[in-house]
Amino acid sequence: MTATLSTIVRPVGTKRFGAGLWTFTACWARITRYFGHRAAIAQLRELDDGALQDMGLVRSQIEAAVHGFMTTPNWARM
Repeated sequence: MTATLSTIVRPVGTKRFGAGLWTFTACWARITRYFGHRAAIAQLRELDDGALQDMGLVRSQIEAAVHGFMTTPNWARM
């Protein structure tokens, strides 16, 4: 019952490819999310104050709303 090191441990080359692919995928997701947020912010800034008020926003809250830092109010408590 002998085993060599090459059968127990995976070669380093196969580990690096998966890490590189994961890094590329994570970077690509971050880039697409950034440009998606920028487009949403630009579209919301084009709206007038009345349209923003209908959505429950004011101009100073646009970026926070796009990035998901705002929660919707609990209308049942009001």
